[in-house]
Amino acid sequence: MIALKIEDKKRFTSELFVGDLFDRFFLREAVIVTFNTFTVDGKIRRGYFAEEELEQGRIGEYSLWSAVKPFCFMLLKGKKLPESFRIVLQYPTPALERFLSEGGVAVRAEQVKGLYLNVRYDGEQIRCVTGTAVDYFTMDKELERVWDAAVGKYLKARQIPYVTE
Repeated sequence: MIALKIEDKKRFTSELFVGDLFDRFFLREAVIVTFNTFTVDGKIRRGYFAEEELEQGRIGEYSLWSAVKPFCFMLLKGKKLPESFRIVLQYPTPALERFLSEGGVAVRAEQVKGLYLNVRYDGEQIRCVTGTAVDYFTMDKELERVWDAAVGKYLKARQIPYVTE
């Protein structure tokens, strides 16, 4: 787990809410505090969709960030900054096997419950905190190290400046 303090808040939030920075990620949860506290649970309510829609749309357990971010952005835009927001994103499950293979991590994809990125704005600073979850006990931190490095590399590639805390 690492904490990255974002140095260019305007660029990061623009990429997050308007650009495609994390569009492929699943949304686990978003909490946005403005004049009210708005909470979005990213879990798909399967009963809302017909079976045909579920199959055709390949709808999984959680919504993609790309599907929910316009609603979140709507809550944020305006003249006043939000008091805070917290967004929990999960690396896309379909890409997990390739990520593990390319990272040289000797873990099966089905053993990984999730690779997470927690984005937190406290009214002043934006921090991205990484996290991993596996369904077995291990002292080996290789998965965590590879995930942490991948997040840093991804932000650098997208020209998002940060400092590690």
